[in-house]
Amino acid sequence: MPNIINQMIVRDLTSAFTGSEGMIFVSLSGLTVKETEGLRDGLAEQGVQLRMLRNRLATLALKEQGFDAPTGLFSGNVACCCGSAEEAIHAAKVLHTSPERKAGKVTLRGGVFEGNLIDENDAVALAALPSRDELRAKLLGTIAAPMQQLVGLLAAPGGAIARVLQARVDADGSPGEDA
Repeated sequence: MPNIINQMIVRDLTSAFTGSEGMIFVSLSGLTVKETEGLRDGLAEQGVQLRMLRNRLATLALKEQGFDAPTGLFSGNVACCCGSAEEAIHAAKVLHTSPERKAGKVTLRGGVFEGNLIDENDAVALAALPSRDELRAKLLGTIAAPMQQLVGLLAAPGGAIARVLQARVDADGSPGEDA
């Protein structure tokens, strides 16, 4: 790799990969400019940037991180979304649900997530993970459910008495002599 520009690109990729908790590699083929812009805009809404890679240089940058790129990971037009673990999950979701993927123009290839090399199936599994807000809502619901049930149980006898009295009032027009 005698070219100084290639060395600078590898250094830049290595520093980007080092500072990232997660990376998703995606194959792009046959996208129009409008489709590419739409994909980039969808990723930008989640705070993620799509970066096209030179396959040989990306392989070298991954090797400097201690990962051996599996065969076929870097073939064709490959792009990368890298950032925090949360951003990598958002990128996987956007790429997995994009209309371009359904049209066969975008394919998740794999990536690196929290220090582990992942394949295509793992990248798709990342897309299925709930977001942080969804997890918080589920946790809050789990914590609140027993308290809600307890309140319901404590209110039930008083509510039952009130319904009996109301039924008596509705039937007779008065609570009766016993009440």
